Amino acid sequence: MLTIGFVAPPGFQIMGIAAASAFELANTATSERLYDIRLLSEQGGPVASSFGVSIETRPLARQKLDTLIVTGLLYPEPTSPALIRAIRKAASSTRRTAAVCTGAFLLGEAGLLEGRRVTTHWFHSRALKQQFPEAHVEDDRIFIIDGPIWTSAGMSAGIDLALGMIEKDFGAELARNVAQKLVVYHRRAGGQSQHSALLELDPKSDRIQSALAYARRNLQAPLTVEELADAAHLSPRQFSRAFRAETGQSPAKAVEHLRIEAARVMIEQSRHSIDEVATETGFNDPERMRRAFLRAFGQPPQALRRNARTAGAAEAT
Repeated sequence: MLTIGFVAPPGFQIMGIAAASAFELANTATSERLYDIRLLSEQGGPVASSFGVSIETRPLARQKLDTLIVTGLLYPEPTSPALIRAIRKAASSTRRTAAVCTGAFLLGEAGLLEGRRVTTHWFHSRALKQQFPEAHVEDDRIFIIDGPIWTSAGMSAGIDLALGMIEKDFGAELARNVAQKLVVYHRRAGGQSQHSALLELDPKSDRIQSALAYARRNLQAPLTVEELADAAHLSPRQFSRAFRAETGQSPAKAVEHLRIEAARVMIEQSRHSIDEVATETGFNDPERMRRAFLRAFGQPPQALRRNARTAGAAEAT
């Protein structure tokens, strides 16, 4: 049985311990108890979250852990030197040490990020870079594994991080089972972007949302204005006017963003050839996809694939 310890600093953001549910469900999905989950703090006892709800904890210093996961605060700030010392000492004897969201700042204070590839919520990534220049901060990743150090983006990305741990510990089938029980469509791999094209478009009406959802499900189709307007139950003229008013973009530009997002995931996480990715995501012409990637990322698809493979090799070591 693997012991997972969640460290809660005073004023922790309670969503940071949501990842414990993934380990709990891994236990219920099997006939044996795979994980022992413990809530920890500097001294033990009740610890209040950022909105006042308290959890009961055990003292960190007395625990023997397989995995240490440090939760974050809504806004990072220096914490107790004694807690930092306890985190540093615990990390020296664990198989892996992780941070959820701004928990990365606590790992930085403990001296655990030096020379490591790390991430945090995009909103705090600049501050993390400034405070810990010896760390290699990547501000557009769901989670990153660098040796024994795991770091995740926002609070919900802690669930992706936990699913990644379960997959490494007990295989992809169990991780998929847990994801289904959490009503997560599929776990997001660490290399996936924190940003979503649909979230950035932020359509206000159900009709425009329906058209965009239709587009994402049917990227191989031409996705003309007429086709999208039909999905939204509007005339082409009404649709084009409403779409630009709600998203600030033309339908063609929005569809390109959706295709780029899907193509990037395939390029970074699959073995499909560049030609196959172009076909699957509706670009059809690899040169057309290359130009779109240069506009979006300043790099061609081949460069993103090389970077992803290099990062994957580092995570495997």
